Amino acid sequence: MATSGTIPPATPVGVLNTIETGHEDIIHDAQLDFYGKRLATCSSDHSVKIFRILSDGSHQQTAKLNRHEGPVWQVSWAHPKFGSVLATCSYDRRILFWQEKDDGSWDVLHEYRGHTSSVNSIDFSPPEWDLTVACASSDGAISVVTHTPTGEWQEKKIVNAHDIGCNSISWAPPHNPQFLAPGMVADPAPVRFVSGGCDNLVKIWQRDEMGEWKNIEVLSKHSDWVRSVAWAPATGIVEEVIASGGQDLSVIIWKRPFETTEWTTVVLPPFSDMIWHVSWSLMGNILAVSSGDNKVSLWHEGTDQAWDCINPDVHGTAEPVQTPNNTDN
Repeated sequence: MATSGTIPPATPVGVLNTIETGHEDIIHDAQLDFYGKRLATCSSDHSVKIFRILSDGSHQQTAKLNRHEGPVWQVSWAHPKFGSVLATCSYDRRILFWQEKDDGSWDVLHEYRGHTSSVNSIDFSPPEWDLTVACASSDGAISVVTHTPTGEWQEKKIVNAHDIGCNSISWAPPHNPQFLAPGMVADPAPVRFVSGGCDNLVKIWQRDEMGEWKNIEVLSKHSDWVRSVAWAPATGIVEEVIASGGQDLSVIIWKRPFETTEWTTVVLPPFSDMIWHVSWSLMGNILAVSSGDNKVSLWHEGTDQAWDCINPDVHGTAEPVQTPNNTDN
């Protein structure tokens, strides 16, 4: 690791492989499973496709799922402890839970129809919180759907979570970010997720002792719709980190040291188009940003707290602008 706070030039960033999906319209999402061996894609052609990624880098389509009646916006894999389970959400207002059978075909395990408008985002929780998915909809509501260990489906709905609509959702890590000596186990964290909406706000939600969801914090710095939010994994860091991207051409990194109350922000340099998606690497040290100009930039925080773009042909380097953010509880 370079001591200057930047990733050394000897680690170039480039395209390793290209997959021809055969989708007949725009691809909105692509997600690898837990082991990185299978890829799920979804498209405006109403379909979801599953590909097996082979050891030589080639790929093979193994399934095409056609039960949605509108563009499919997002896919999410469950943890493999629950088997081969995939969730999909669509403009048709439905969330479908798919399960792979022994013969390699897929059946709909459960269908959720609790929204009155497009379901824009879904995310499976960490496995410590059962087989649970959070859903964000254009009707302004957030739903949390759980398949309990007893085999029942339970549904909780947060009405008017965001004015006008909710665009994105992401679960918090299941453990608190803290330094651990060898052999120690991290303390369990509260059950939380973050959402972004058309009210320009980022909101944090927490489940209380009665199982109800409460809005515990509001982060306000975007000047237009928040299109995407992503809570970083807690892997060896001692602070909570959230990334948000918006229609205001900005990406904001929200940071709060463990056991403190104040969030600070770092704003990446302005982008040339709206931000569609932000996503953290498994270790939480690389942020991927996809924008409306068909570019994907990768960002890394150096030891000097400056955020560097590690594929500089796409973007430049961020200055470390840090400001306390006003939060409304």
